[in-house]
Amino acid sequence: MVRFSEVLQWFRSQFISLPVPTKRYSGQTIIVTGSNVGLGLETARHFVALDAQKVILAVRNRPKGEVAAKSIEQSTRRTGVVEVWDLDLCSYASVKAFANRASTLDRLDVLVSNAGIVTYDFVLAEDNESTITVNVISGLLLALLLLPKLRETSIQFKKETVLTFTGSFVHIMTEFAERKNQNILKSLAVKDKADMKDRYNVSKLIQLLLGRELAKQLTSSAKPGDIAVNVVNPGFVKTEVMRNGGAVFQVFFKPWRALVARPTEKGSRTIMHGAAGGKETHGQYLSDCAVAQPSEFVRSAEGLEVQEKLWDELGEILENVAPWVIKNL
Repeated sequence: MVRFSEVLQWFRSQFISLPVPTKRYSGQTIIVTGSNVGLGLETARHFVALDAQKVILAVRNRPKGEVAAKSIEQSTRRTGVVEVWDLDLCSYASVKAFANRASTLDRLDVLVSNAGIVTYDFVLAEDNESTITVNVISGLLLALLLLPKLRETSIQFKKETVLTFTGSFVHIMTEFAERKNQNILKSLAVKDKADMKDRYNVSKLIQLLLGRELAKQLTSSAKPGDIAVNVVNPGFVKTEVMRNGGAVFQVFFKPWRALVARPTEKGSRTIMHGAAGGKETHGQYLSDCAVAQPSEFVRSAEGLEVQEKLWDELGEILENVAPWVIKNL
C-alpha cells in the first residue's frame, strides 16, 4: 500500500508557499478542539484575528487552555472572544457533555476537529486503544452530536457551515493489515496484536475514510442544511503532537522535523483553508491549501469497501454510546 511516489510528493509539498488566510468570520461562532497548543492554537488565533465573534477552545487541560486564550488575546488585541471549554476525547461522557453545552449556542458555523494524540504505549480508553478512541471514534461522535447545531445555523443564516478534520499525510504510510480482520475496530483493541509504531498512521487513515463516508452520508441525507465536510493534511509541522512519541520519535522523527517541518502557523493555514469550506471541498482530502488526492488505497474499490465496513462498525459502537446519534444525519 505504501508507494514511494506518494511519499516523494509529500516531501516536495513541505516547501510549497501557503497563502495567509483572509476570509472574515464576522459574527460567527467557531469550535476548535485540541487548541491549547500547536496547530489548534494557531488556528484559533487566526479565527480571532479574522473577526470571529466567539472562538471556543475545546481542551483537556484547562490551565493550558487559559494560557492559550491569554496568548490569543494579547496577539490579536481582541478580548471577550475566546472561551475555554473542557473536552476529554478519552471519555465519551465528556464528549456528550461538551456537545450538550454546545447545543445551547446561538449558532455554530465551524467545527475544527483537530485534537489528536500519538503514543507508542497501548492504553485502553473506553472501548478501544486510546489513539483510536481519541483520533477516530470520539472525533466522529462529537461531529455527529453537533450536526443538528451546524444544520440549524446553516438554515437560520442561509449559509454553509463547515466540519473539518485535521488529518495527516501519514495515512499513506501504513499497510493497514488490520483492514482484513473480520471486525477492524475491535481488532485494534487487542493489546497482544497491536503494532503501536504504526497505530497513529492507521488512525489517520481510518479518520480519512470515515470523514469521507460522513460527507457521503450527508450528501444523500434528505434533511435541509448545507454542511461541508473535509479532511485536511497540514503536512509535517513543528507541534507537540509527538511529545509522547518516546525513543522512536527521538531517533527517527526529530532530525527530520528540524530539517523539513513547517512552522506551526504555516501549517495552520491549511486548516483555515479547510474551514473556509466551499462545495469543492466537500468530501475531499485537502493538502497545501487545495483539493488533493489521498492515497491510492483510499481511492480504490477496496478502500471504499473498507470505508463502508468501518462506518458500520462505528455505528455499532455509537449505538451503545448515544443510540440516537446516527439519526442526526
